[in-house]
Amino acid sequence: MTDRTKNPHRELAMEFPRWRTRPVRIGNVVIGGDHPVVVQSMITENTRDVDACVASIRRMHRAGCEIVRVTAPTLQDAHAIGRIRAELGRRGEPVALVADVHHEGARIAIEVAMHVDKVRINPGLFVFRKRREGLEWTPEECEAHRAQIERELLPVLEACAEHGTALRIGVNHGSLSDRMLTTYGDTPEGMVESALEFIRICAAHDFREIVISLKASREPVMIQANRLMVR
Repeated sequence: MTDRTKNPHRELAMEFPRWRTRPVRIGNVVIGGDHPVVVQSMITENTRDVDACVASIRRMHRAGCEIVRVTAPTLQDAHAIGRIRAELGRRGEPVALVADVHHEGARIAIEVAMHVDKVRINPGLFVFRKRREGLEWTPEECEAHRAQIERELLPVLEACAEHGTALRIGVNHGSLSDRMLTTYGDTPEGMVESALEFIRICAAHDFREIVISLKASREPVMIQANRLMVR
């Protein structure tokens, strides 16, 4: 008889070699290194509807979701996340929270870092600059843009370090910066360089609690970008 308790897919996954990464603590969860893969998801409720967000987070946590992401497009949303965190604490729900920061997000990231366990920023939108179509970036303009990114990222790193908050450098293929698109085109190489630019700044300022993600709607692009990142 066949042993129906065995899952061949799980056995195959266990045999597949895993790339060794640096462990990073996200609240009461540790990811990377030899730690098990954890479940993360994102709520869809309006962040300012604190009661609805808390209810959704609790449902997801009880269903096995260990890390929950909440959108923070404005400072008002960042303040609401503080109230969400407080209410989860009052109810004894120790779920790891992540704030998803959007356009021009330095001030928001600094504010929300005290309330969550990880802040996610998008390198393509963090310091948003767009040239007129057809115009290339000069070396001087590229350097000025990189310097501005570092100036705005440094206070975020300081806030994260102060509060023990990790930083996710989350690259999206669909929102690469204009400078990256001009330099590398719409390519996996552009995704990787977008992440590396922020990683170099973190390393220069001795901030190590970082998580990297590279996402694309087309799977071959995403796979290639992640393989390049590993190299």
